[in-house]
Amino acid sequence: MRPSYLAVLTALLLCLPAAQAVESPNNTPVASSATPLVIGESFTLASKALGETRHINVYVARAWDTPPDAPLPVLYMPDGGIGEDFLHVAGLLQVSVANGTMRPFMLVGIQNTERRRDLTGPTDNPEDRKIAHVVGGSAAYRSFIRDELMPEVKRRYRTTPETAIVGESLAGLFVVETFLLEPQLFDHYLAFDPSLWWNRSALPAQAAALLAKQGPGKHSLYLASSSEQGIAVEVQRLEDILRKQAPADLLWHVEKMPEETHGTIYQPAALKAFRTVFRPAVTIN
Repeated sequence: MRPSYLAVLTALLLCLPAAQAVESPNNTPVASSATPLVIGESFTLASKALGETRHINVYVARAWDTPPDAPLPVLYMPDGGIGEDFLHVAGLLQVSVANGTMRPFMLVGIQNTERRRDLTGPTDNPEDRKIAHVVGGSAAYRSFIRDELMPEVKRRYRTTPETAIVGESLAGLFVVETFLLEPQLFDHYLAFDPSLWWNRSALPAQAAALLAKQGPGKHSLYLASSSEQGIAVEVQRLEDILRKQAPADLLWHVEKMPEETHGTIYQPAALKAFRTVFRPAVTIN
């Protein structure tokens, strides 16, 4: 019988030495000094593509029976700072892996410096340029991920060839743009409420032509949209194009979540996406 994750965790905790109570001479309890709570590790990477040093956060979600040296697939995540989306996505991964609804994965979060610069493509819309003093840097950001970050992750960790990328809002825009412009970069693309309105919705307008250029290769694309009408209509537009001319070997899915807002969609969409795209292989005993 397979032990539950809670049982394994309880057993591990019972093996830890008990904390010693500290008392003052007058028998008043004295608290120990606080120590850092560590859930993963971080490193910095000097980027020539971006001309700056980037901070990277890493979390490994293993099942109770995953060997500690087993290579893992990697999920890359823009908006990956501790004060951004890293912690809640890491938690979803750990819960999902622990309860057996997704495979073990390594999460690599990229902390932002100039978010709106890195996650947007060029635009000729003056309204878009009002959101930040610099926009349109997605090509350089993609080069950083492809040519600098991914090789460094492979050098530092035991990984499988399988890779994925996840993002919401402008990060979702970057995910969809990368899928359309460079589909071979990742195996799986997950985009929640992607800001496809960028540059007067130029990306959905180009989607049919870009899909026609894609060569062979088995990939997956998972899209989710909330009640945000300006985004939902563009996701629907992309879905209509996919229905007509998605590459034969592309596994794709669109999840409509009108009960969610732009501010609430990330966690429930990610949970559904992880269970769909990263579900464990079925084994027959």
